[in-house]
Amino acid sequence: MPLFIFPLMYAIVDIETTGGFSANNRIIEIAIVFHDGEKITGHYEQLLDPGRPVPGFITGLTGIDSGMLDGAPTFEQVADELLELLEGKVFVAHNVSFDYNFIKREFEAVNKMFKPKRLCTVRLSRKIFPGLKSYSLGRLCESRGIQVRDRHRALGDAWATALLFGQLLQADELDEISQAVRGRNKALSLPPNISREQYEALPEATGVYYFHDQNGKVIYIGKAINIKSRFMGHFTGKSKINLKSEIFDVSFELTGSELLALLLEAMEIKRLWPKYNRSLKVRSVSWGIYSYLDQEGFIRFQINKIVPGVKPLMSFTDHAEAWKCLSDKIDTYTLCPKLSGIQKTAGACYDFQFGKCSGACCAKENAVAYNQRAEAAFGEDLGEGERFLIKDKGRGPEEEVVLLVEEGFLSAFGYVDQAMDFSHVDEVLGCLKPVKRVVETRLLLRSFISRFSSDRIIPLSSG
Repeated sequence: MPLFIFPLMYAIVDIETTGGFSANNRIIEIAIVFHDGEKITGHYEQLLDPGRPVPGFITGLTGIDSGMLDGAPTFEQVADELLELLEGKVFVAHNVSFDYNFIKREFEAVNKMFKPKRLCTVRLSRKIFPGLKSYSLGRLCESRGIQVRDRHRALGDAWATALLFGQLLQADELDEISQAVRGRNKALSLPPNISREQYEALPEATGVYYFHDQNGKVIYIGKAINIKSRFMGHFTGKSKINLKSEIFDVSFELTGSELLALLLEAMEIKRLWPKYNRSLKVRSVSWGIYSYLDQEGFIRFQINKIVPGVKPLMSFTDHAEAWKCLSDKIDTYTLCPKLSGIQKTAGACYDFQFGKCSGACCAKENAVAYNQRAEAAFGEDLGEGERFLIKDKGRGPEEEVVLLVEEGFLSAFGYVDQAMDFSHVDEVLGCLKPVKRVVETRLLLRSFISRFSSDRIIPLSSG
């Protein structure tokens, strides 16, 4: 069985919880900062509904109260998303056992295995920066000249830990970090019938991948932003032993576009029905984003279960999709999180304190100006009866992917040169390959459409 160490990606994690012990407490906020060993590459943050009141001492420490968590998703609702974000990466935290034990227990509660490679920045700091009086995050950052913003909030602490980790990587002359990874986790093994050459040939790019058995039959289909990184994440846990032993080959189709990868995965699973893919079930649309006018004349938004007779601005299959869409709208149109039902505060929203909100929540912006942006946020969404093109990034810098959407379904897609003139619609349509309509593409498009700016969506005449 071939053994080797493959290139590492790091997920620097911080959580806020209802108490200090994972056995009888829950996570109320999680943040992840991604690091490629040289630089920070992105981040994720999410408030979580713990299903219980937030104790007063936790509110005093973090500023998070129960009202702020009204409408937030539960851990179960975001578990799949979190697992994909964390899989294949080294789990890094300051006092890693605390964060890891909480997250591991939350995954176990929803029947998901989570056992990543782990690094502790407390232990690493003691080895690489010896002789300090304190190795608390605050004191370490002070001694290393790292500014900590929003202390005792998940993203603030995770970001500070990521900056500290970057300094540890640069100062690691004795190779303590790679030794710590190897010492705890050993070398990971490939599936017995997959060679190192096959693994190395996998792209670090976005697309759909296929696992084949010894007869060439497809037994599993997946999608990933980074196919190579995602590959090894499949083989942790006893439940994956059969899958691991049956894989003899891996093929893939690059898409460039994350949306196309999601759509293509759904279509290919429906076409081939691989034995290790769970059957795609048509999920009911049960959540919606609604709007109303408050007493001060401001447009407000809220996420609620869909009820007969009340049409939402947009509808979704689950709460997490609705939350993500509304959060994207807030960022794109500079809306107030408090007026949008995302934050619950006594005074101004937290975004106003950091200059990201114009102050509609504290009488610093008038209703007319604010409502123009609020109306634009949902006024540009195209309905399911429309026919339009979506432009997204392609497989290379000179290419774009084009999706044709008709009646809410993906009906064709293709790749075009970035310089193509989209005023010649017939020429563009001639580059697209028709596909069979699959109901899952309608659900995916509905949840993704809000992420595209108006210049990436090209309305077409019907017909």
